[in-house]
Parts: sequence; structure tokens; C-alpha cells
Amino acid sequence: DEMPDVEAVIVPVGGGGLISGVAFAIKAISPDVKVYGVQAAGAPSMVQSLKNDKIECLSNVSTIADGISVKEPGVNTFELCRQYVDEIVTVSEDEIAAAILAMIETEKLVAEGAGAVAVAAAMFNKVPVKGKKTVCLVSGGNIDVTILSRVINRGLIKTGRNYAVTIDLSDKPGVLAEVSDIIGKLGGNIISVTHERISVDTPITSCTLRLVMETRNAEHIDFIRKGLISAGYQILS
Repeated sequence: DEMPDVEAVIVPVGGGGLISGVAFAIKAISPDVKVYGVQAAGAPSMVQSLKNDKIECLSNVSTIADGISVKEPGVNTFELCRQYVDEIVTVSEDEIAAAILAMIETEKLVAEGAGAVAVAAAMFNKVPVKGKKTVCLVSGGNIDVTILSRVINRGLIKTGRNYAVTIDLSDKPGVLAEVSDIIGKLGGNIISVTHERISVDTPITSCTLRLVMETRNAEHIDFIRKGLISAGYQILS
């Protein structure tokens, strides 16, 4: 009723109950609207069942999206998905984390993993909705605070806004300051430093430096890496 010109709807999928109802209703009202389902890559029970055209039970599931962590779809929901859903795709744990972070920042909305998979599918082009008026169904906000903290960190890494680099250095005065100066001039903000001298894997006159920094995106990370390499530093990881 609120969006009669909608072209696509993306729905989280666990056992298939939610998307069965949504797809049946939408297709009854407007058959041309595309209905896409999304599962976590660590719990793709409906995806596997539809692919093999029979209900399958997974031996194990593992995902932060515990609300859709389902080993086996239902009999009725499997049939309804097969009949009314256009496609069901999967998203990775990092993609789910990035979607949770994006909703916190842009919509001021805290979603649990299962609630964020629809947004993750749209963000990472898992379904063909570019340029289409699309609805992402965000189905829950029941997320533990400690898990949320880790999810945010994973989301920052996935979107290129948090970067860790390990560099091989000569163990002499001033080198650490030089590296910090280069990163600062390239726009990186160092938030953690680990300077390791005692290691059997490095020469006696060398040391390893692990830096964690805030960055803008993947392109900025590449810019910093190239800057360090051009300055003569060896990046180990």
C-alpha cells in the first residue's frame, strides 16, 4: 500500500516461513514484483534444497545470523519458495557484519545478523536490484552487545575502514617514527602499534612492526601500501 511501484523485495530466509508468506502475498497482488531470499553462507539449507529439488538437512550450521541458522526447511515452506520465490542467494559473515554497520551509521538502526542479510545482499550485489525500487525486509534487532562490538570491527575491516599491516624493519633508532610519518602523510590514523624484536623468524638486526590504522576505504589502503613499498619498506602481511 505504501509503495505500489516497488519492483523487488529482499527477505531473510531460515526455515522459509517469513518469505513464504511475503512471496505469496506479493505475487498475488503484483506478479511482476521480484522476490529474492537471502541465507547466511554458513546455513544455506533452503538454497541447497532448491538447488537439488528436494528437502535437505545440513549436518551443521555456523553463522552470526542465529535467527536464520536452520538446518532443514519446512515441507510447506519449501514448496511455497519453489513456487513463488524468484531466487535465494547467500551472504558471507563479513558481508552481514558490513550491513549491520551500514544500518547503524546511515539509518541509526541496530539489526541482528538475521535481520541484516537482506541489506547485505543488496549492498554486495548478490541480487539484480540495481536501479530498481527495492524493499529490504529487516526482521529483527536482537543482538548481544558483545557480539555487536565484534561485528562492528569486522564490518570496518570488510569496508576498508580498519587495516592492519605487518612490516619488516631494520632495528635502528628513528625507523618507527619514519613509518608513522609516512602513514600520517598518506591519511592513515594509527590506533595500535606492536613492535616485536624477539622472533626466531627475523634476523638479529631486524624487527617486525604491526600497525592497526583507521582508513577510508579499500582504495585508501592500497594507496598506503604503495606508499610504504615505494619508501623501501617490505610488507609481510
